[in-house]
Amino acid sequence: MRIARYISQDNSIQYGWIDGDRIGSIQGNPFGEYRRFEAKQKLNEVKLLAPCEPSKIIVVAHNYAYKFEDVLTPPPAYPIFSFKPSSSLISSGDPILLPPQSRRVEHEAELAVVIAKKARWLKQEEVKDVIFGYTIANDITARDLEISDGHSSRSKGFDTFCPLGPWIETDFDPSDAIISCNVNTAMRQMASTRDMHFSIDRLLMFISSVMTLMPGDLILTGTPNGSSILEAGDIVTVNIEGIGNLVNPVQSARP
Repeated sequence: MRIARYISQDNSIQYGWIDGDRIGSIQGNPFGEYRRFEAKQKLNEVKLLAPCEPSKIIVVAHNYAYKFEDVLTPPPAYPIFSFKPSSSLISSGDPILLPPQSRRVEHEAELAVVIAKKARWLKQEEVKDVIFGYTIANDITARDLEISDGHSSRSKGFDTFCPLGPWIETDFDPSDAIISCNVNTAMRQMASTRDMHFSIDRLLMFISSVMTLMPGDLILTGTPNGSSILEAGDIVTVNIEGIGNLVNPVQSARP
């Protein structure tokens, strides 16, 4: 099932479920008890929002083979991760804003895991039960600031730097799905989720040994090689087969 957040006809924000080209409202909380109503409204008549409201956005680094200055970098011995603020979230269709502080903003296409319930110290057999579903993320990064700062707090934290959506797919098999990213008509990234160094199970077990995961939290599982610089006027499309397309225009930010 596809779960979305959207602005309804009365301008309220609510969760809904998608059936083909239509959306129906959800009464209650999809992370708990809820009731679905018939999907009557056309999907193209509503504004979709980022499909969840996470307490934290966890960003996994170096989870695919990647090159730095044409040198293949070995994978880390254990998962490396950082964070994005919730204020960085935007939905499909919203513009990515290039901040004046950076001259090298790059895209990073990623599969995102959405957490279903509170979890700590997960065991292998428990992981499946704490996954609500999956969605698409674009981990926008100001690469020059990441290099100069020596960490990623500022470089990944700007407003609009976490496009997410367009919905959560609860019936998705993450074992071998193609992730791709096009900038305008040019293919920039493509890989399969099977190429991850650390599996989703291992990521969730490791991260939950550090912190408590809460309903709606996001884990961005890493990006394939091929991230590249974005410029104002670009259109970025991230596709994950079985989920859909996340599409965002790129604009210059005006302070």
